[in-house]
Amino acid sequence: MTEYDFYPLSKLKKLQGTRRLAREKALQIALAHVISRTDSEILFKHIFYREFNFGDEAEAEIEKDKFLRPEEIYELEADVPVVWKADTLLFGEQLVYYMIEENEYIDDLIEKYAKNWELERIAIIDRLLLTMASVEFLYFDEIPPKVSINEVLDIAKKYSTDKSKTFINGVLDSLLEQLKFDHKLNKKGRGLIND
Repeated sequence: MTEYDFYPLSKLKKLQGTRRLAREKALQIALAHVISRTDSEILFKHIFYREFNFGDEAEAEIEKDKFLRPEEIYELEADVPVVWKADTLLFGEQLVYYMIEENEYIDDLIEKYAKNWELERIAIIDRLLLTMASVEFLYFDEIPPKVSINEVLDIAKKYSTDKSKTFINGVLDSLLEQLKFDHKLNKKGRGLIND
């Protein structure tokens, strides 16, 4: 019996990774990064790949890369492994990258269009969902803006409050109109659908 057998993922079920799931995992990574300041690469490996670094306690350099202790993993033993297609995984990686690297720029945009709301007063999940959609507007030219908005609103239903959907939708509508007016929305291909 290996250590991985002691902390198993389900051997009976597998889940196909989708862009929706990649967005949810990107939200989890961004939240964990904001709260813990853990490197996003470590978080990505843990959340997308389920890498826990078992059996390497003797190596201090690797020790710092651990995200969960073995007893915490044990609580997740019924977790279903996710099978990712390369393009969906790349989408998730890029989404996480832009959400973290362009955070200050996006925060400025959000604060500008969240009328009468200081950034610190916006619930962290809502702020991250606004960041996610804004990143898709600006850096994912093949994704139609309406798709980005609808995806974020559906995720908000699952992870945020009842009022969040209306707030997020209002901010994103204002932001999207301004980006169009400023010619900062560079969509092409499928991204032009419903533009």
